[in-house]
Amino acid sequence: MPSEPALRIIMRRLREIMGEEGEGQEKLDHIVHLIAGVMVTDVCSLYLKRQDGSLELFATEGLNAAAVHNTRLKRGEGLVGRAAELNLTINEPDAPKHPAFSFRPETGEEVYHSLLAVPIHRSGQVLGVLVVQNRTMKEYSDEDVEVLQATAVVVAENLVSGAVAGTGAALELSKSLSAVVLGQPISEGIALGHIVIHEPRIVVTKLMAEDPAHEMTRLDAALATLRVSLDELMDHEHMQGAGEHRDVLDTYRMFAHDRGWERRLHEAVQGGLTADAAVERVQNGTRSRMLRHGDAFWRERQRDLDDLSDRLLRILAGRPSGLTHAAMSELPPDTILVARTMGPAELLDYDRTKLRGLVVEDGSSQSHVAIVAKALGIAAIGQAVGVVERVTAGDAAIIDAVAGEVHVRPSPELVNAYSDKVRFRARRQKQFEALRDLPAVTKDGQRISLNINAGLLVDMPHLEESGADGVGLFRTELQFMLSDTLPRTERQMQTYRAVLDEAKGRPVVFRTLDIGGDKVLPYLRQAKEENPAIGWRAVRMSLDRPGFFRMQVRALLKAAAGRELALMVPMVTVAEEIDDVRALINKELRFLKRHKHKLPSKLKIGAMIEVPGILYELDRLLPKVEFVSVGSNDLLQFLFAADRGNGLVGSRYDSLSIGPLRALKALTKSCRRHKVTYTLCGEMAGSPIEAMALIGLGFRTLSMAPASVGPVKAMIRSLDARKAMLRLDELLKTGGGNLRRDLERFARAEKVEI
Repeated sequence: MPSEPALRIIMRRLREIMGEEGEGQEKLDHIVHLIAGVMVTDVCSLYLKRQDGSLELFATEGLNAAAVHNTRLKRGEGLVGRAAELNLTINEPDAPKHPAFSFRPETGEEVYHSLLAVPIHRSGQVLGVLVVQNRTMKEYSDEDVEVLQATAVVVAENLVSGAVAGTGAALELSKSLSAVVLGQPISEGIALGHIVIHEPRIVVTKLMAEDPAHEMTRLDAALATLRVSLDELMDHEHMQGAGEHRDVLDTYRMFAHDRGWERRLHEAVQGGLTADAAVERVQNGTRSRMLRHGDAFWRERQRDLDDLSDRLLRILAGRPSGLTHAAMSELPPDTILVARTMGPAELLDYDRTKLRGLVVEDGSSQSHVAIVAKALGIAAIGQAVGVVERVTAGDAAIIDAVAGEVHVRPSPELVNAYSDKVRFRARRQKQFEALRDLPAVTKDGQRISLNINAGLLVDMPHLEESGADGVGLFRTELQFMLSDTLPRTERQMQTYRAVLDEAKGRPVVFRTLDIGGDKVLPYLRQAKEENPAIGWRAVRMSLDRPGFFRMQVRALLKAAAGRELALMVPMVTVAEEIDDVRALINKELRFLKRHKHKLPSKLKIGAMIEVPGILYELDRLLPKVEFVSVGSNDLLQFLFAADRGNGLVGSRYDSLSIGPLRALKALTKSCRRHKVTYTLCGEMAGSPIEAMALIGLGFRTLSMAPASVGPVKAMIRSLDARKAMLRLDELLKTGGGNLRRDLERFARAEKVEI
């Protein structure tokens, strides 16, 4: 138990630590080590408050070291957040049982029971929280509390004085300088505007109910209001029409009507909590269970549940939207919203006429908030780690959701440059629209077929908008990934039939299920794999689960009755896999014939070229298929042994290096020899200079994102394909390394629009 000598020991050693040479982080590490040792605790941690009111773990003795700077608590979140928000000491003998406890799996703190959290404050301003924890259940003594409070006072003085460099004045100074925060584009575009920081969650201050019946009435009324508000969101003018964004909100609304969630809330109130505390307890408990799953699907569900719980807390607090109506009216007309995390419904709370862009610290291009951002047509960037700490409300900012950059407090020169860039993009877009109805024909008369990649019915209008010739890749797995249960044959058939109807006679190539890797189905059990990208996925899963595969094939065959059907098999690794696939398809054909179903007028089966090994087996593969399509994203990933999702290596190697270009050249030669159609569907096809190289290799059919059709068509109409082929042949024979600069020089000399 700490005593007066213990306090003197801590004070003396603190003065010595602050007087030592060294970096701020090193001093903080020494501080928590000292306190844990003298107070005989299993854990001592120091959290510092960020500008948005959130807390970041800056140092720890006892918790997982990897959690430092990676664990952040939203304003008022958990017992530590409560200590900071309410500026009070929290002494809990069994913290995990407290309704406000927030489980963070990365810290490893679930094994610790007792917790003492003391605010670090100076002149009435809370700077952070000092925390000690023990495995045993106990209430810390008054002496323990006094020691930690006295220590917090000394730590506060040193933080403010700058003795711990990098945590006080240096942080504030950084907020007055220009900065660039890197992230990943999740909704393409460029936006200039001023920052609004998304409001943090409501902090629950009253935990125990004085009148349980009244609290139950409050809870039921709030749930009813929540459900009505979600119905209104579904009627939002920008959410009208079928599409992925509607599927997201449908799933989201389903959570709000979940009887299990409602039952747990009622049980918490019956246990003596206020309605607000019940919401917090159920939220934290469910988050704990979901985060233990560790995969992307459950992380997305957890975000949805957090968003719903926060909305319910705002309703209980008398604030039904993310911002008050007064605050909404004061939004700048060029709002750039910055948030640590955000749900799709929260985004819709904001006035679309004032919203220009979104930056979130989490999120991916397939996250729910990204899907809604695309539907709203705003530029958005995800994975912008640390952005909340580096901005202040009202700061000027630029979102470049093409390059994946957020420019904070940009210089006037940069603002001018981006203003010009926005105007140039608008002019270029008009030029591309003028090309929409013109054919993609090179200067020497070579016709190039330009197709789009799609994955949902909502993508099909892009066919008309882009002037594309057809759909070169329809990713059927997205329908499965957005559903909470396995879509039955009839539902699948309706979707595929609607896609063919929307294509209006233009070709559509359906890729059979490419599940596995980073594409997880919640209702399909999959073993955890060390390297899922090269594991049990795509055709491998289809052949091991033939019933699953045959269900999809039956739906596709029935949907294409009387029309041509093109099926493309992903990740073919050996030629025999096509034989196995054909055998399963033939079983379905016989079944449909036997039951008098009308069949497709023509059936074409193709293979995706993604695995390098199949390039050396083309003479056995090509006689078995009607067409092949290069999946350039995976093929390049495997050729370079570089995970495209890993920022450290994903952009390290260039697709215009001589290795992959020689591999693609050999493929085109083999396909011409066997008279098999070949195409490429991947990011390579969507870049004008890469597309120029592909045409030089002999490709005459390319498939890309709809937005890329215009720029690639402009390049094609300015290109002499024969000259490109001659130049590329020469470079492949005599060149080496990266050929990008050589190809750029060729384009400049020939006045090709790249």
